[in-house]
Amino acid sequence: MTAVAARVAGAPISWGVCEVPGWGRQLDPATVLEQMREVGLTATELGPTGFLPDAPSDKAATLATYGLAAVAQFAPVVLHDPAVDPVPQVEKVIDGLIACGATTLVLAAATGVDGYELRPTLDDAGWATLLGNLDRLADRAAERGVVATLHPHVGTLVESGDDTDRVLAGSRIGLTLDTGHLLIGGGDPVRVAVEHPDRITHVHLKDVSLALARRVQAGELGYRDAVEQGLYVPLGDGDVDLAAIVKSLQAQGYSGWYVLEQDRVLGAAGAEGSGEWAPAAPTRSPARTYGAAWRTCCRWSTARRPAPARPRRERGPVRPRRDGAHGGRHLPAAARRAAGAGAHVREVPRRERDQRGGRRGPARSSRRPGHAHRRRRVRPLRA
Repeated sequence: MTAVAARVAGAPISWGVCEVPGWGRQLDPATVLEQMREVGLTATELGPTGFLPDAPSDKAATLATYGLAAVAQFAPVVLHDPAVDPVPQVEKVIDGLIACGATTLVLAAATGVDGYELRPTLDDAGWATLLGNLDRLADRAAERGVVATLHPHVGTLVESGDDTDRVLAGSRIGLTLDTGHLLIGGGDPVRVAVEHPDRITHVHLKDVSLALARRVQAGELGYRDAVEQGLYVPLGDGDVDLAAIVKSLQAQGYSGWYVLEQDRVLGAAGAEGSGEWAPAAPTRSPARTYGAAWRTCCRWSTARRPAPARPRRERGPVRPRRDGAHGGRHLPAAARRAAGAGAHVREVPRRERDQRGGRRGPARSSRRPGHAHRRRRVRPLRA
């Protein structure tokens, strides 16, 4: 299995690049990709449609300019409406993935409305259409050498833990485990990682402020406003048990990518495209976030497990004495040999045995440095 450090990637959303209109100031690709390289990243997701050039060959050339490999692309697609065929839209995304050498398609069950604030409730017919489209898209992607996954996402039709369980039970598609979105949606990312490791093919590592997440769940705060106020925090600073997730996945043989993300809304400071990084809420810069997150992720995955306890060596049976007492393992060797020959042996107290030289190894010596010493003769025990 490839080391975790070689499977860590970034994503443009950590620089505030998002597909939602009016999300915030959008940085240009040159600024984002250059800063990715500055923090030491070697791979990235492609970002939303329109962030990189539309032509597949131009996408690949842009990434190559900055020495970055492509790993995946996030694609929100309408999957529940029988009147909408998602295949043509997904085929274009797959074209770009293949041109860049990426192998993972990250689907989200879009509502058909911009943004992630509201979502309808699906009936059984809508669920049947959604699940059928997931299998159809997974098969189409596999024919072209790409792995399709579903990303449970806030404000989409697959958001909560129950939604995720229904997808896992009703379709064959793999799962993108986004540790932040699943928690905000009311799910348990640790449980999913432990119970369904065979279905997880891609991972977005996020950390979340649970206090703000609960306000989003209660409808007190909109999703975008919560992100602007710091809903997503640097890895290790929030309430997601990321260490348990990474350790569980590694123990189960997960070999995919860990994409480090901290969704942001950038403020309006600086001119458009100036490259000046100005988050709307106080937080770390992407460089500090990724540097700390990378080290933390690797530490979680390489934490030493306690060594298994060694089995205790069983002692062999003790030879009984002729007089019915115990086998006399603490007696001198000569006495044990005599006992084996059938003679009666008197048990010698430890202090007396030591004085008589009957203990194992050389007799105790009272010799002081520089003084002559005469070794005491040890008399054998009498039967």
